[in-house]
Amino acid sequence: MDALTALLEGPKARSAFLIKSVFSPPWAVRIEDRAPLSVMTMVHGSAWLLPDGGEPVHVAPGQAALVRGPDAYTLCDAKDTPAQIRVGPDQRCSRIEDGEDVCDSMTLGVRTWGEVAGSAVLLSGTYQDPGEIGSRLLTALPPVLVGPVDPTLVGLLSGEMSRTEPAQEVVLDRLLDLLLIGVVRGWLAERGGAENDPVTGPALRLLHENPAYGWTVEALARKVGVSRAALARRFTELVGEPPMAYLTGWRLAMAADLLRDPSTTLASAAHQVGYSSAFALSTAFKRVRGVSPREYRTGTTASGAVASAATTESSRAGGR
Repeated sequence: MDALTALLEGPKARSAFLIKSVFSPPWAVRIEDRAPLSVMTMVHGSAWLLPDGGEPVHVAPGQAALVRGPDAYTLCDAKDTPAQIRVGPDQRCSRIEDGEDVCDSMTLGVRTWGEVAGSAVLLSGTYQDPGEIGSRLLTALPPVLVGPVDPTLVGLLSGEMSRTEPAQEVVLDRLLDLLLIGVVRGWLAERGGAENDPVTGPALRLLHENPAYGWTVEALARKVGVSRAALARRFTELVGEPPMAYLTGWRLAMAADLLRDPSTTLASAAHQVGYSSAFALSTAFKRVRGVSPREYRTGTTASGAVASAATTESSRAGGR
């Protein structure tokens, strides 16, 4: 498994929140939903994305923006347009001026929301649970990423969002995954580097293909056919961390995804990712992630329940 495949096998949306928003200038929406990752693309018109604490980013037709949470941001037609609508953690929308809920009053039909004759049309999809994206990819992404998108895919997504056929949520989830993967793949291709390097590339493939093996820098270097010093130097230069630190992060990301399944025991997860015991995995997990596996599992279960409730409520309302 190459580095690209290892990252992109993660996205698996499950009843993601998708909405088509229609606006007339001047418009501005404050997003405070704390979602782990949102994907948005303009069908007509353009928009400015203003992340809190970050530089403004312009999004034009033919592009998609990925925004990694949980920090808030604003979408608007112009950088100086004040926000009029707030989107909260439960995907409920309210007017900033007086706090009035506008979910129902601004609904335009199936998964469509906003103003009847708006000139700006925005498609957005929200991954509401970190496990839907994959821990490693979520960690690798920058806070905001804008890249080109396949117009055919955008057209398919736009058309499907207005339909109410059987298994519609599954179709929309897969289209959202494809949109995300396309942007990330383009971003990784531009970066080049590690996966294409004759030293680091084979090392990454070995770690991804068999993370449970008892790797050492010496064993990895021997397999690649270089010295320990050469591997450590090249790997750290291109990947940004030493081989064993990378392996630890990869193992724990895999463990985090495994632990989302209530039927997976800590001992089983430990065995699958290369730790000698449940205690060893628990210790590493707590040291690196700041919470125990039990605390992590409890937290993801709770967030999944909240996301499910929000999705159900939004479906009843026909959109935001």
